[in-house]
Amino acid sequence: MNILLLSGFLIFSTITFAGPGDVYICNNKKAEKYHYSPTCRGLSNCQFKIVKITAKAAKNKGMTLCAWETKNKK
Repeated sequence: MNILLLSGFLIFSTITFAGPGDVYICNNKKAEKYHYSPTCRGLSNCQFKIVKITAKAAKNKGMTLCAWETKNKK
């Protein structure tokens, strides 16, 4: 039973949380910001799909970190 619960938690955590270097963006051509969390307040107006990409790819697209993310880190 414990193994089943642990397995479920591991699967859930890998789906829900970004790994090191992964960020979330609104899959829109006009998007300019990336986010550490898919539930960031800055993504609340996204009317497109929220996708996970690497931070490096986001920066290569000219994206910068969301201001809400910097406020939450302080």
